[in-house]
Amino acid sequence: MTSRPDWLGRTSRRTKLFSPSLPFAVALFIFAGCSKKEAEVVPEVSVQVTPAKTGDVSRIVTAEAVVFPLQQAVVSPKITSTIKSFAVQRGARVRKGQLLAVLENADLSAAATQSKGEYEQAEGAYVTSTASSIPEQIQKAELDTASSKAAADAQKKIVDSRKELFQQGALPRRELDAAEVALAQAESQYQQSQKVLDDLRRSGKEQAVKSAGGQFNAAKGKLLGAEAALSYSYIKSPINGLVTDRPLYAGELATANQPLLTVMDNTSVIAKAHISQAQAAGLKKGAEAEIKIAGDDHLVPAKLSLVSPALDPGSTTIEVWVQAAKPPDSLRPGMTVQVSITAATAKDAVVVPNNSIFQTNDGANYVLVAGSDNVAHQKTVQLGIRGVSETQITGGLNAGETVVTSGGYGLPDKTKIKIAAPEKGEDSDTSGDKAGDKAEQKTTGSPDKQSPDNSGKKPADKAKPSGSEKE
Repeated sequence: MTSRPDWLGRTSRRTKLFSPSLPFAVALFIFAGCSKKEAEVVPEVSVQVTPAKTGDVSRIVTAEAVVFPLQQAVVSPKITSTIKSFAVQRGARVRKGQLLAVLENADLSAAATQSKGEYEQAEGAYVTSTASSIPEQIQKAELDTASSKAAADAQKKIVDSRKELFQQGALPRRELDAAEVALAQAESQYQQSQKVLDDLRRSGKEQAVKSAGGQFNAAKGKLLGAEAALSYSYIKSPINGLVTDRPLYAGELATANQPLLTVMDNTSVIAKAHISQAQAAGLKKGAEAEIKIAGDDHLVPAKLSLVSPALDPGSTTIEVWVQAAKPPDSLRPGMTVQVSITAATAKDAVVVPNNSIFQTNDGANYVLVAGSDNVAHQKTVQLGIRGVSETQITGGLNAGETVVTSGGYGLPDKTKIKIAAPEKGEDSDTSGDKAGDKAEQKTTGSPDKQSPDNSGKKPADKAKPSGSEKE
């Protein structure tokens, strides 16, 4: 057997000892080289941008509302009687004063006829009293007074004549005394007649006329009451409108003060809504508004007709009325609709999409401006009116500057960005004027909250979207 040299054996043992560690050393060298290269790569974030523009922006207050007619009358009879007939059916259009129904009224008609006869009788007595009776009584009193005066004057002459004869001794004392007694009686009669005449002239005529007039007015009042009771059996419409309810039928008993018909004027309707105090700020009567019917894309133009001066104590909300002067037939009282009211409008303002505005933890608003160096620069801005899809910038940003609209949520300042093209089917203008976004935002009454970037990364804690603020 041939033996190997010692140096060859030592070399073989070293080879066996270090050969398993060789691949690990090579891999470690390669990994270190790659890590060094990766550390030198600056990350880029893909974003979408849009330029700030000049335009009009409005603050829109939206809320659910219930439709009511501007005028409605629940017609109830004032008397209890059987329904004789109806002159209209449900759904009929009626005018103010038009006959709607007739109640049984034979007894009321008879009472009215009797009262009319009594009235005519009292009227005749009044005319007779004022035209003939009073003047005749005064004339008779005047004649009686004149006659009694003449009798008194004649008797005084007799007394004077007999007094001369008595003084001459040609007449006994007894006859003179009898003549003086007759004179006293004649003067007394004259005084009584004069008093009666004076009373008639002073107050007798007034009292007699008043008495006759009182009887006449009493008869007239009784007649008017009977005619009013008779008129209550004829049910008439108090307003123009449509007959929307008629719960009873002819032959049934109509009870006093219980609904018999309902007439509704739907030529003008109002939508009543309750909104928060913050939403009601700045609302003024006459503001432009719209009413949206569920399932109908047509918007009904309207105006704000009332802002309640006091809060509802139960809900601490404010009631507002939105009135549509000429509503379509599809807008019916009792429906639940959505109203949109223009609270304020800024003309020729610098505006950016709502989804481009963010907030720091301390509440400061900012936007990310895409610079020419492909770096996102954070700029603090002052906000004005927040609209459905756009917000007014009152300071910190100029029109034409490009702001990040997508992918900027939680993005740190001075981050390298890559401007991506809008996705297929999207409008290049990301101002949020899409029909779907507008409908969703109008439903909530405020811009939607910003959502995190689609990259799946958790947004940075230092910023939050200002779109979460509600109007």
